[in-house]
Amino acid sequence: MKEPSLQARWERRTQVPLLVFAVCFAVAYAVPIVVPDARPWVHRACTYAEWTVWGVFALDYLVRLGITADRRHFVRTHWLDLCAVVLPLVQPLRLLRLVSTLLLVGRRARMAPQIRLTTYVAGAVVGLLMFGSLAVLSVERDAPDGNIRNLGDAVWWSFTTMTTVGYGDHSPTTGLGRVLAVGLMLSGIALLGVVTANIAAWFIARFERDDRAERLQLAAIEELHAEVRALRAEVSRLGGAQAAQPGAPAPLEAVAGPRTGASSPTP
Repeated sequence: MKEPSLQARWERRTQVPLLVFAVCFAVAYAVPIVVPDARPWVHRACTYAEWTVWGVFALDYLVRLGITADRRHFVRTHWLDLCAVVLPLVQPLRLLRLVSTLLLVGRRARMAPQIRLTTYVAGAVVGLLMFGSLAVLSVERDAPDGNIRNLGDAVWWSFTTMTTVGYGDHSPTTGLGRVLAVGLMLSGIALLGVVTANIAAWFIARFERDDRAERLQLAAIEELHAEVRALRAEVSRLGGAQAAQPGAPAPLEAVAGPRTGASSPTP
């Protein structure tokens, strides 16, 4: 059995710790938005926690880059990770830290072999719903013409936006809020497409399995028919060979004569 590479061992061992850091980031991001009147030290602690988590994911990327065998190939195939690491440094906005951390968490989750597609999609839906609600609430709550003022309105708006329903009772009014809406709509369409494709693939696989079983049954029946025909031919051949032997009894029809409709010859 081939031994996994150093990069694969590192990714497997850091999967759970990075998930714990991602949960810490979610808490640190949500607290200042849900409790805006918290003490200043709480806001500072949450900001430090967000930067720390981002730094941990950036360090994870650098370590994987350092231990990989082909660094150019790694950069080409993990360019989205690189963008997520560099993005908050270009413009240290809180929203960019959210986007970059979500991208890094999503990339590492897709690489985990123990995470199935259904679990990944469900986690992505919940994560986008939660972070989309928090992000739009932080942007729209203080807008002069905004109509998303509390967490309930934000969750309702995120849910209707992700499902592309769009009732219109709540909608963003700021430019950044509309950018969030576009991203949430595209993400919702993509996730719904994945769910639909997964369900369709399940039905197709089920039909193919049933069709394969039916073909196997038909092949077995045809094989039995062929064996029966061969047995009949063998019986006929053996009967003909026995009749052709010298001293073999004559057939019953030759001894008894015609059965009906024939008269005996006159002397």
